[in-house]
Amino acid sequence: MCAFDYERKLSKLMVPEVVNALSAIHALRARRELRQELRPVELEGLREIARIQSTGASNSLENIRTSNARLRELVQMRVQPRNRDEREIAGYRAVLDLIHESHAHIDVTPNVILQLHRDLYRYVDVSFGGRWKDADNVIAETGPSGTLVTRFVPTSALETPDAMAGLCSAYARAVKDGRYDVLLASALFTFDFVSIHPFNDGNGRMSRLLMLLTLYRGGYDVGRYVSLEHEIERTKETYYEALAASSAGWREGENDYLPYVTYFLGVVLACYRDLDERMAVLSQGSSDERVRAFFAGRLEPVSRREIADALPTISSRTLDRVLARLQAAGELEKVGAARATRYRWVRPLTWQRDGVNLTEA
Repeated sequence: MCAFDYERKLSKLMVPEVVNALSAIHALRARRELRQELRPVELEGLREIARIQSTGASNSLENIRTSNARLRELVQMRVQPRNRDEREIAGYRAVLDLIHESHAHIDVTPNVILQLHRDLYRYVDVSFGGRWKDADNVIAETGPSGTLVTRFVPTSALETPDAMAGLCSAYARAVKDGRYDVLLASALFTFDFVSIHPFNDGNGRMSRLLMLLTLYRGGYDVGRYVSLEHEIERTKETYYEALAASSAGWREGENDYLPYVTYFLGVVLACYRDLDERMAVLSQGSSDERVRAFFAGRLEPVSRREIADALPTISSRTLDRVLARLQAAGELEKVGAARATRYRWVRPLTWQRDGVNLTEA
């Protein structure tokens, strides 16, 4: 069984790329804390979009899906689940909401993790919810010939309770010690959790929920406003590559955590950058100015849904009017049709950031 010697492992991670990523995250977190211009309704809009995207993306990574309309209704608790996938989605939403609302009172312990896993399956009739795995499992992938190929052999079922106790103790010691940023402890914890693979099912989704919880507990609240899971889904190929690269030699305690830690910090940094951009956009005055600010620096066409999610306080009818106005003025063009419709900016942009007029060349 792997020994979780976090003091030694954390000391090896203080390389330039990690230090630079941490510095960038700290700067954006400080900038977010200084921003006071957004109204509660705007922040609530960001939170609601993040809840929907987090629930959809984390389940989608495990091939658990429903339509976009049903996903939104399930997250908003306006409908009842109608099949197995939707019941699992509803369970994820319940645990996600609990973490958002009560993270300060949720300790990272084996018993708490078991309770969260139980709640993940609260709407599904299974016997394994809230219990460690009762059979050995493997992490496999489909090879070129279509057959399953074992990529990694996790901790055995017999060793799992002790492994989870050791993991939680190592994480608690690293956080209490305080010599290294809690982001690094969170990264090692989530990677080791996936490597133990302590449950019969739900390990991937639990790892992402625990990622959110440990970030909250460390004072990083970006996941409240921007979906970490959505960013992981967007970069899932890199995610799986990082997991694979850091897995070699794990059982012997000789693995290199750096590939996964670098990816982990990249996700957090991307979310803080996204939040910074969204807050800058939402701080603009009129609806037209907000849409213009949204397009600032974007070269690729975007969908109406992406615009609406970034600007949650602009009503659907108002957004349609703004898009029509900007198209008529020759500032914006529509490409594609029906569900493939996208919008692209075609004129140099002028917008404000922190009270300064900026123009895109």
